[in-house]
Amino acid sequence: MLGFLLRFFYAWHLHLSQAKHRAPCAQHLNVTMAAISAVAKVIWDQIRSTRSGLSALSLSLSEKLYRDSLSHHQLTPTITVNAVSDDQMSILNFLFGKNFERATRIVDEGGVRRVSGFPSRRSLFLVVGESRRKEEYICFPQHLCTCYSFFYDIVNRGDQICCKHQIAAQLADAVGAHQDVEVTDEQLALMLSKI
Repeated sequence: MLGFLLRFFYAWHLHLSQAKHRAPCAQHLNVTMAAISAVAKVIWDQIRSTRSGLSALSLSLSEKLYRDSLSHHQLTPTITVNAVSDDQMSILNFLFGKNFERATRIVDEGGVRRVSGFPSRRSLFLVVGESRRKEEYICFPQHLCTCYSFFYDIVNRGDQICCKHQIAAQLADAVGAHQDVEVTDEQLALMLSKI
């Protein structure tokens, strides 16, 4: 299934890049974003299912990204994750590019916390930015981030499917590399009221 989705996405990407004489239409962009979402969802689910299995391997994400980026001469972050294959890393790097590398840096630095309300068990993620101010952004990985990039690149321009904070939250959740914080439902509501 994953191979088919990746081949479909790659073929669609080639189709769009060869059609440079045409202006990109909203329908093409929507199909491309949907394909990216579908492939990414499959990868995140595979990583989660591997982590919840009986045998989890500890692999270094930095080594994988380093091998993948040797030809691109890019610096890569250091993070240890559970049971992420080379193929999964390559696909996520292909789908999200430099935002994926930035997200891995955030996870590596312990910049992701899942805040859960009690007793409802509703949750959100707080993700630290990379700026000097180390601001924390409220993040719902599939839907929203309170960072500037989310509103500029995703909502306004539609250039990306998600920001680095959303990717960091998804990665940390998939590999179990986030801190868990429990607050009351009232405290969680107060956090959300500040959005």
